[in-house]
Amino acid sequence: MIESVIEFFRPHLLPLIYALVIVAFLPLLAGYIVLLERKVMAHMQARLGPMRVGPHGLLQPIADALKLLIKEDIIPEDADRWIFWTAPIISVTAAMTALAAVPFGPAFQIADLNVGLLFIIGVGSLGVFGIVLGGWASNSNYALLGALRSAAQVVSYEVALGLALVSALLLAGTLSMRGIVEAQAQAGAWFLFMTPVGFFLYLVAGIAELNRAPFDLPEAESELVAGYMTEFSGFRWSLFFLAEYAAMMVVASIGTTLFLGGWLRPFAGVGAFDFLDFVPAVVFLGITGYAFYRVPKQPVQIQKGVMALFALLCLLIAGVLGGAAAALPADSGVRAGILGGFWFLAKVFVWVYSLMWFRFTFPRFRFDQLMRLGWHFMIPVSIVNVMAIGLGLVLHRQWGWGLVPALVLAYAGISLVVAVPVVSARFVLVRSELERH
Repeated sequence: MIESVIEFFRPHLLPLIYALVIVAFLPLLAGYIVLLERKVMAHMQARLGPMRVGPHGLLQPIADALKLLIKEDIIPEDADRWIFWTAPIISVTAAMTALAAVPFGPAFQIADLNVGLLFIIGVGSLGVFGIVLGGWASNSNYALLGALRSAAQVVSYEVALGLALVSALLLAGTLSMRGIVEAQAQAGAWFLFMTPVGFFLYLVAGIAELNRAPFDLPEAESELVAGYMTEFSGFRWSLFFLAEYAAMMVVASIGTTLFLGGWLRPFAGVGAFDFLDFVPAVVFLGITGYAFYRVPKQPVQIQKGVMALFALLCLLIAGVLGGAAAALPADSGVRAGILGGFWFLAKVFVWVYSLMWFRFTFPRFRFDQLMRLGWHFMIPVSIVNVMAIGLGLVLHRQWGWGLVPALVLAYAGISLVVAVPVVSARFVLVRSELERH
């Protein structure tokens, strides 16, 4: 009886462990992404950022979590209490469920679905229901306006986002997230270099889907106090926050998988660049050296101890990464899992850092500017991009052209065909306006 139970759960054991790891570490990871965002913003503005709790403020997320857990939880008197309770849970559940089909490496994935990308997009898009329901259930004009803005924003940019994904799917020929990475390995290049326009469209549409600056109109504190989160406090407010940063991880993971090679290192498969396998160990050795350098500079003894423990942890990780690169054979699955996980998370980190950089760089759009950008620019360009990719693939597969020359010629030809009528119509319009005046 016991053996049959073990055999039944054996194929589900690793996915269950992976799911527990994600659920356990994602809130902590989101807290430290918030700390990183505050630090990056502070350093860009010549400030220090959080410094009080822990060495260099490293324990600030723990303090913030404790504060939110014990903070008074207020529900407006005329709110729809049941929907008010469940709205944040919907957003968090959608974001975390979408991570189930994301491959964090060749060996770390909860479910390898043959329609993985469709699953992620479909489930992730449900998060907007939590925002809309939360704004409506609050019985507040500010919250309702923020919720309606979020719904309009998602509708406007979902089309451009989907067409940007289609450009990568045409190149890969599969909806499997793992298959998309393997297609880039076979092509010998990341899809970023084959469809840069699709990458740009996905980046802009992804920021809009996340409601992040400069497209944070649903939260616009200068207009709507805090938008759909205005009436939320304490733990429920933190759930909305967790959903936002989990969705940021989803968007960054999809972009990494589709356009940046997933867990593939730069120049994967090229023997002359095999030394890049030791880069992960060198990176963590550098962090270890810096942490040990900072230990005697901490003002309190306990902070010195925490910094020393952090340095030892980084040293242990560097040893594991270096040992995997040096001792394990090149075709080892364990080696690929360890090093691939590092490269995937490193690319996601660069993506998340870029989202933070955009937030602190660009001013917020007006809502009419946001809609005009989505409908008048993003969607037309995304349609032209898909047409160019399709034409390039026809030249490559039917006529035997090289893929890169075919794509370059297709982009140039489609752009010329589309640009000439647009420019001509614009010229005629300007000329008629001048003649009228």
